[in-house]
Amino acid sequence: MDFDLSSEQEAFRKVVRDFAEAEIAPHAEAWDRDHVFPVDTVLAMGELGLFGLPFPEEYGGSGADFTTLCLAIEELGRIDQSMGITLEAGVGLGANPIYTFGTETQRQQWLPDLCAGRKLAAFGLTEPDAGSDAGATRTKAVSDDAADEWVIDGAKAFITNSGTAITSLVTITARTGPGEVSSIIVPAGTPGFEVEPPYRKMGWHASDTHGLRFEGCRVPAANLLGERGRGFKQFLAILDEGRVAIAALAVGLAQACLEHSLAYAKERNAFGGPIGRYQAVAFKCADMAVMVENARNLTYKAAWLKDHGRPFKQAAAMAKLYSTEAAVTATREATQIFGGYGFIDETPVTRFYRDAKILEIGEGTSEIQRLVISRELGLPVS
Repeated sequence: MDFDLSSEQEAFRKVVRDFAEAEIAPHAEAWDRDHVFPVDTVLAMGELGLFGLPFPEEYGGSGADFTTLCLAIEELGRIDQSMGITLEAGVGLGANPIYTFGTETQRQQWLPDLCAGRKLAAFGLTEPDAGSDAGATRTKAVSDDAADEWVIDGAKAFITNSGTAITSLVTITARTGPGEVSSIIVPAGTPGFEVEPPYRKMGWHASDTHGLRFEGCRVPAANLLGERGRGFKQFLAILDEGRVAIAALAVGLAQACLEHSLAYAKERNAFGGPIGRYQAVAFKCADMAVMVENARNLTYKAAWLKDHGRPFKQAAAMAKLYSTEAAVTATREATQIFGGYGFIDETPVTRFYRDAKILEIGEGTSEIQRLVISRELGLPVS
């Protein structure tokens, strides 16, 4: 086995880390406090080439592998989870469906701006009454053959990157017939497409998240993405990749907790010396280091499988399950190590603690991951 990254990947990791530390770290607390989505910083991420990483050069991408994308997400997540999820959702949930299932015309129309990071796209699967049970989609799209259009009515919930000043489209799932779910591209600003006010969230305060509403929203029939009736299967395939990417985001968070905890345990003095000399603190750091190592190995093995064309559904679920739960544990332990300072907003671990919980929920809850793993093991899960 070879656990080494290529020299190009190592150099790229350093570029992203330097960018995150210089352009994101000084502002992350203020963005979190003021619930600001930093458009200029996101555009700078685009100029760095982050949004085009896994896509071909013909669309403005760099043709990198999936592992390289995960490295970028991990490094951003190490500094600010909001910027990490902005990249993860923009690439994996926004642009990837267009590239994977779109026609060449759709790719040429939408991908150049998405790859360049000049625009963002969103992924509209979850609904107010259809979260983990995504098959319960109620949004409907009726074909108006005379006008050659789809007429969409319904609602979506918790949609990342859906209401920014640079959002260009949302790809949604909708019922297009009895027992039939299809994917449809809805451009931003289309009449009948309403972006609701941003949610008040526990964490990810600098990430853009809205509910969406569609009332008599008309889009061209050509905006159907992929085959009619295949929308649900398409989005499930997209989620497999997204789960590995979320795992990478969680690895970045757990790594950050470890680094901050080690630094604090060495500099904070109590009872005549640094608190890191006490087993109660040292063992927390040791356990955190083991969790980070395990999470990273699971995540990058899943990414490696995907890059090599191997089946990776189970590996993705395992990586997502373990890494996100490890991140939540790491934030709790880091906050405990920091004591009272861990409860103050100016301390990064406080923001990490609030940001962590959603990792166990978004793109498939921990319970759903266990269900996927059980099925992959051949168990008769109902």
